[in-house]
Amino acid sequence: MTPPHTSPGGVAAGPPLQLERRLSAYDAAAVVVSNVIGSGILFMPAIVAGMVGNPGAMLAVWFGGGILAFAGAMAYAELAALRPKSGGEYVYLREAFGPLAAFLTGWTSFVAGFSGAIAATSVGLAGFLGRFFPAAGDATPWVTLPLGLVTLSLSPQSLVALTAIFGLSLVHILGIGPGRLVQNALALVKVCALLIFVAAGLSIGSGSTAHFSGDAPWVPSGMLLALIPVMFSYSGWNAAAYLAEEVKDPTRNVPRALAMGTIAVVLVYVAMNVVYLYALDIEAMSSVQIRIVDAAAEVLFGPRVADVLTVVSIFIVLGSISANIFAGPRVYYAMARDGLFLAAAARVNPRTHTPAFAIGAQAVWSAVLVLTGTFERLVTYTGFAVVLFAGIAVLALFVLRRREPDAPRPFRALGYPIAPGLFVLASAAMVVNAIWREPLPSLGGLAILAAGIPVYWLFQRRL
Repeated sequence: MTPPHTSPGGVAAGPPLQLERRLSAYDAAAVVVSNVIGSGILFMPAIVAGMVGNPGAMLAVWFGGGILAFAGAMAYAELAALRPKSGGEYVYLREAFGPLAAFLTGWTSFVAGFSGAIAATSVGLAGFLGRFFPAAGDATPWVTLPLGLVTLSLSPQSLVALTAIFGLSLVHILGIGPGRLVQNALALVKVCALLIFVAAGLSIGSGSTAHFSGDAPWVPSGMLLALIPVMFSYSGWNAAAYLAEEVKDPTRNVPRALAMGTIAVVLVYVAMNVVYLYALDIEAMSSVQIRIVDAAAEVLFGPRVADVLTVVSIFIVLGSISANIFAGPRVYYAMARDGLFLAAAARVNPRTHTPAFAIGAQAVWSAVLVLTGTFERLVTYTGFAVVLFAGIAVLALFVLRRREPDAPRPFRALGYPIAPGLFVLASAAMVVNAIWREPLPSLGGLAILAAGIPVYWLFQRRL
């Protein structure tokens, strides 16, 4: 039973406010779609094309990556139905491997995972706006403030990024209703825009079906290597799990949201790669020096479509920022409830029923990353950690199945144990590959993880 908390006057004030279950399966699926579909699908296929060298192999890698993402989503669906609490993998790692492992995933989420992604995409938004309003993309500092290891720098570009961060954070602080409407609208716009691009490209675009055939062999090692950027492009498929405590009938709707959102993304991603191949042959794709979506659009429709694509990119980036702002604070809320984050982050605003302090704390740290320009290094350093913790979270499914065999499971992961097992193995391979191919950034990421250990003990001492 939750003990009553005490008001400043010493009077028992009843149990603390909890998050409200107001999200539908569609609402949660929209967060998945917005979290996954970002700038990756607009430029990453060129990198994949260069790695595989065969059009059929390229499509197979994107489809295979989608299958892996779906396997991970179904594992998360079982975990979320078993533990329908806010926080996603923080909750699953805590239950399976203890509080330190859970804290480190939450620490990474706050320091770089969500906040770094918010900072990076907000600066990217300023760049896209700069096409129409040149001042918005101007990175020339107005004022700088040296602070030893870092320097704060305010420029027109960073001001636009800060406006996006605090504006969308305010929308989500004001309540689930406004946040849900904005999120759903942005998700719908970005999916519709990309599907229109696909449909128009394949029907009236100046492409060729000859691009789908190629003489180059399918090289398994190249396909495995290409799976790394593909899986990074799919990252975010687990977003609905972070919101489990706010989803109506979570044991049914969280699995549905994860399934619907992931399937929608896989269909969009494969369709986008089909239209890229229709526009450009595999050699041309691999040599593209700009965003592949721009190169493909110029071939299909001519150069005048660039402005339209920039508008689409703005909506894609806005949706990604909003989705990260929505999901991230639920991790810090769960951590604070366990005494492993700032206590105020566990409070729910009595009027808006949102974790307002957690949202605000994330916005402030994201703003610091924008002003110091450190978000690029943090995101690079901790990219492998995002894959690592997702793999460990799916591994938690095996631990909890063994430890709690008789626990009621309203949903069971499809393809268990083969599908989640393959996901764990693929995640481990990607982490090892990242450390082997990029040892210095990976060491930086490990240093960030290690820095969380003394912070964990500081919080532990307060319990």
